[in-house]
Amino acid sequence: MSFYTAGSLKAELNELGWRLTPQRETILNVFQHLPRGQHLSAEDLYDLLQDEGESISLSTIYRTLKLMARMGILRELELAEGHKHYELNQPYPHHHDHLICVRCNKTIEFKNDSILKIGTRTAKKEGYHLLDCQLTIHAVCPSCQRSLSPM
Repeated sequence: MSFYTAGSLKAELNELGWRLTPQRETILNVFQHLPRGQHLSAEDLYDLLQDEGESISLSTIYRTLKLMARMGILRELELAEGHKHYELNQPYPHHHDHLICVRCNKTIEFKNDSILKIGTRTAKKEGYHLLDCQLTIHAVCPSCQRSLSPM
């Protein structure tokens, strides 16, 4: 999977019978310039765009995020129960997984090539085209563990 540009997104959307709207291009641009390790919810993205003077409706943002996740451009992450966040779906070797504290939602990104290799091998064996492979580990961080222990 390659890193997406506006041109590659436009070509892929055209193949599917859709167009690259200014809103879709703006949303792609935001994700391309996010600091490493930052994940956005639809609401976070909406607030960010509002702050930058962009007027893209929340419903358009939801539809665009879902579309880009189905296309494999974005990764849809459930970092906190019921709250979906998104990030660019980076190709190897930038692929990573997540370790999340279920109490404070602190998220650590980590790399383990064997996870992607297993996903790739399994998809290939079954004749699937792999878009994404992700492991999310839900745990309790050391800080939250300390706050749970009796003094």
